[in-house]
Formats: sequence, C-alpha cells, structure tokens
Amino acid sequence: MINIRKLIYPWRYLFLSLCCLLLITACNTLAPNTQSDNKSLKVATDPTFIPFEFQTPQGELVGFEIDLMRAIAQAVGLTVNFESLPFDGMISTLQAKRVDAAISGITITKERLKTIAFSRPYFKAGLAITVREDNQDIKDFNSLQEKKIGVQIGSTGADFAKTIPNAKIITYNSGPDFFQDLHNGNIDAVISDAFATLYAVKNGNLKGLKVVADLLTEEYYGIATPQNSPHLDAINKGIDIVLSNGTYKQIYQKWFNVEPSQLPVELPLK
Repeated sequence: MINIRKLIYPWRYLFLSLCCLLLITACNTLAPNTQSDNKSLKVATDPTFIPFEFQTPQGELVGFEIDLMRAIAQAVGLTVNFESLPFDGMISTLQAKRVDAAISGITITKERLKTIAFSRPYFKAGLAITVREDNQDIKDFNSLQEKKIGVQIGSTGADFAKTIPNAKIITYNSGPDFFQDLHNGNIDAVISDAFATLYAVKNGNLKGLKVVADLLTEEYYGIATPQNSPHLDAINKGIDIVLSNGTYKQIYQKWFNVEPSQLPVELPLK
C-alpha cells in the first residue's frame, strides 16, 4: 500500500517554503527604502532674503545659500529638496521635524540652541542700520531712540531693536516689505542683515536708501536642524569639505565679490 502521507508531506513543506519566500519578497518591495531616504534632505528656506536665496522671474530658486547647500550636499553624497517657508515659521517647523534642515541666514544663538541644533558656522554676518538717503539724523545706535524701526519677525534684528530706548518697533514678514515702507517714509529706519542690505543697495534694488554707521553686531549663520538630527554630522562634514577644497570661496566671491571671512569651527556661546 502506498503511504499517502509520505507523498504529501514533502510537497506541503515545499509549498510553505514558497509562500514564505513570496512573503519576504513582497515585504522587501513594499518597505520604504530607508537608505535612499537618508540620502535626501528636505531643506526649508525663505526665498525673500536676497542674495542668500530668492527666485528669478522664471521661478528658479537661486542665491548664495542655495549654491552652498547644494555644494555641501554633493560633497557628502546627498540630494537637496528645497521647501519655501516664511522665516518666522522655521524654528517651529524644525522642532516638529517636518523638515530635515533650514538655511536662511539663521543666526546661531544660545536661545535657539535650547530647541534646535546648528551646524558649524558657514557665514560671518552682522546687523546694519538702513535709512533714506536724505536722512541726516540717524547715524548710529544712539540716534535710533524714539524712532520707528522696521524689523523682520523672528530675526535677530527684531531682538536687537528691543534694546533701543523708546523705539517703536514695526514687524514685517519679509525684507522687501520693510524696505518699501522705509522708502515710502512710513518708518524711520530698518535693522537687518548688513550683507543682504548692501547687496540690494549696490544692485539698485533699494534706490534712495543707504546703510549708515558700522555693524551693530557680529553674528554667525549656521544650518539649522532638529535636535539629535541624523543628518547633522554629514552636513558638518560637507561644510568642512567645501571650505577646504575652495568651493566655498568660489561661491562666496560669486555673490559678494570679496574674500570670505575666517570662520570658527564652533562658537563660544556663554
């Protein structure tokens, strides 16, 4: 008599093995490619901060920080997907981890380090005072007292303006807005990034305005990330590479036509 069980069992095991193989293959196909995901960075930027980032009439995103971020990513084998975001929403977006990083002239400060992380500094900056060309009264910090001062929401310029005695602070969403109000005579002065302002004045975008006095502050920009970001080491490595191989200098001179400042590896924040 033929033992039916002996004939069926081998085929049963083979059938189960094939099912397991198909299940594993399906899972591998449907599972997210974490290695690929780790090679892409979603980076927030505010495209109103000329010349650091802005859009051409054709809608192309360009600027010093756009070139730099792409170079940093390329140096360590990453790709960048930029996402436009108002400056005053960047910190909360990073805290919520809705983006991997943000680059938009974000000054490294002790207060910001309580909630987000920063790369090593990639730019030495500072705040400047801008007034109308016919203004002879405002020449320095002391002459800003009791004046109407325009600042961008969430910026270090806004924080600095709070230290001016009896000044009336007017907040704006972007630089073009407060410069237009200054031009129209609705405010007396603007406190903003010196390099962005000088670039705009030089290129004729701010006719009738001038930058006065020396820099009010010395600041350093860093690429901001969520705390404990898995990308921060790679970003720092990328900055090191572009600084050492001459790429940073080329990009800096392309946009500012001067030699770049020396940058510290870390900031001695107290």
